[in-house]
Amino acid sequence: MSTAVATVSANANSIPILNGSNFKDWKESILIVLGCMDIDFSFRMDEPTPTTDDSNSHDKRIYEKWERSNRLSLMIIKRGIPEAFRGAVSDEITNAKDFLAKIEKYFEKSDKAETSTLLKRLISMKFKGKET
Repeated sequence: MSTAVATVSANANSIPILNGSNFKDWKESILIVLGCMDIDFSFRMDEPTPTTDDSNSHDKRIYEKWERSNRLSLMIIKRGIPEAFRGAVSDEITNAKDFLAKIEKYFEKSDKAETSTLLKRLISMKFKGKET
């Protein structure tokens, strides 16, 4: 059991903390770690219908596997986000896939703004003779 805890801790520690400039690397690290830990099921499969007393054992196993994957994925994702930023993303989102998509939307807007700024600077540059 302690080996499993050490492995989880080592994998989680390999994920960089999300900041304004490393979203793509951060997301890639999250997905790699979840995949290596074999808890990325909630990203590969849509949320199944919650089980009832009438559900068969296969459906119950699938839902339990998805729920565990989703819960652990959310914990790992939230661990890699600064607390100040967590408030900007709703705590009401309980689906790890949706939570990551919401974060991605936030950074997509800032990427577009940064790209626009860089393009404006590039267009306004002038060649000054022989300088490199």
